[in-house]
Amino acid sequence: MLSTNVFSETTISSALQQVLIRFRDNSVAMVGFWVLLGFLVLALFGPLIAPYPLDYQGDNLLQPPSWNQQGHVDNFLGTDDLGRDLLSRLIYGCQLTFGGGFIVVTLAALIGIPVGILSGMSRGIKSSVLHHVMDTALSIPSLLIAIMVVSFLGTGLENTLIAIALAQIPQFIRFTYIAVSSEIQKEYITAIRLDGATNYRILKNGVLPNIADSIVFQISRSFSSSLIDITALGFIGIGAQAPLPEWGAMLGGSKDLLFSAPWTVTLPGFVIMTSILSVNMVGEGLRQAMIQGVD
Repeated sequence: MLSTNVFSETTISSALQQVLIRFRDNSVAMVGFWVLLGFLVLALFGPLIAPYPLDYQGDNLLQPPSWNQQGHVDNFLGTDDLGRDLLSRLIYGCQLTFGGGFIVVTLAALIGIPVGILSGMSRGIKSSVLHHVMDTALSIPSLLIAIMVVSFLGTGLENTLIAIALAQIPQFIRFTYIAVSSEIQKEYITAIRLDGATNYRILKNGVLPNIADSIVFQISRSFSSSLIDITALGFIGIGAQAPLPEWGAMLGGSKDLLFSAPWTVTLPGFVIMTSILSVNMVGEGLRQAMIQGVD
């Protein structure tokens, strides 16, 4: 039966829906999204997916991956010098490295972004003092700050995550402060203020929607930086300690086997590179989708 309604209702997508549509149209960002989703699944359900328990040690020491003539499908990615299955250890390590990076960036963002917004919206001595303090803190590389904190707290994965979070918080504060300060100086904010809008309304309807892409960029950059710092501290021996299968610690513990058993070094390195690359691809894809919406 034909419809007698001659008026068609036009459905306008919300801003979030438009961002998601533009993000899905970005093939590079979608590749990064699926890879990132895979790491997230491994971090959440790794013990259920891993073919062997964490404390498993077989009799086949330094067995090559399954695609090698001397390899076997029972140890798909081969074994290390103690007979431990590399695939299982990489899966378990996803909880420590990728999950640890997620915890770090979440904690740093929850503390740093609100402080940066408050300081950016305020004026006077407090804002100026915080501005100079953050400049001083950011003059020191985050990895160096993490090393200093770990040296004080002691080695271990927990202390490593605390140290990296403390190093990331000033970056969030400073980045958010600059974004908010630049935005509230624009003419449309002045017009809203003259119209009698409160600071809360200015922040909610004016500032936050226009700095969302900058915040997403900072979160993705901080996430990838956290992954680098976690693996770097594990590699040099002051982060996660053996026998924890943290990717950086696995890489550092196998560096002497580079020529005799290269898969024990290249596979953890490849996983580290892939995780960092996927985070950057998703972050850049979201930022571009948001910018296109503003333009």
